[in-house]
Amino acid sequence: MDTLRRFETISEYNAFNNNETLHPLVSVVDLSKASPRQAPTIYFGFYTIFLKEVKCGDLRYGKNTYDYQEGTLVFIAPGQVVSGDSSGAIYQPKGYALIFHPDLINGTPLGRHMQDYTFFGYQSNEALHLSEREKNLVLDCFSKIGHELEHAIDKHSKRLIVSNIELLLNYCIRFYDRQFITRDVVHKGILERFEQLMNEYFLSDKPQIVGLPSVAYCANELNLSANYFGDLVKKETGKTAQEFIQRKVIDVAKVKIFDRDKSVSEIAYDLGFKYPQHFTRFFKQHVGYTPNEYRNSSNLQV
Repeated sequence: MDTLRRFETISEYNAFNNNETLHPLVSVVDLSKASPRQAPTIYFGFYTIFLKEVKCGDLRYGKNTYDYQEGTLVFIAPGQVVSGDSSGAIYQPKGYALIFHPDLINGTPLGRHMQDYTFFGYQSNEALHLSEREKNLVLDCFSKIGHELEHAIDKHSKRLIVSNIELLLNYCIRFYDRQFITRDVVHKGILERFEQLMNEYFLSDKPQIVGLPSVAYCANELNLSANYFGDLVKKETGKTAQEFIQRKVIDVAKVKIFDRDKSVSEIAYDLGFKYPQHFTRFFKQHVGYTPNEYRNSSNLQV
């Protein structure tokens, strides 16, 4: 079994890669300075963005494997464990890593909306594939951060470093939007498969057994992480995956409501609601009428 290496601080990871620590909370790591090694299993206590320029085996989060190759960006959030599976082969690391501790951005505008950068939660088949132009932009951001780290720390240092990290992350949002569009082979048919998944779900007994379908359930069935799946649906439809699921529940409910052999309570349970009153509240919120009002009004359209 792989030995787990834990890196809680920036200085620990710099030492592991033979890099000098210029700032206790942030570093641009030159991976080519590291000694040749086997791909380790690592716990990260800080944000990490890898731009690796050597293939070192598959990169895995748990049981999931990154669609990982030379020149891709990989994003790791604090608390995540990542392992490289290279069958014990020795390799020479190459490329760069930007690492920064959450304490660096706490209290800054970036820290207040860090959750918006959902790609830090991606887990399978979702590394960011860069064009040469995009790669140069990333390296330019790394270079600017590195320049500030080599500069004597003054009252401007933190603001400039954090601003450049934010600039990099905003570029990455753009790059991912481009990837959603250009990687047709990966994404082709996702929405169709999502729709089919929902149809099959409500034709089965899963609602009574599992309950209402969640975004996480649907993403897992489609072999995507919940964050990446949500971003993809939002990009393609303008609606969140949760809104898509809720719309499907309403569509199925409207059909079932006109089966007068079933009570509203039975329909609620058929759809996966634990309590009929939750279904009534949900239906009225989305349709503007209670299920009984909808069923009994001849002026309403199915």
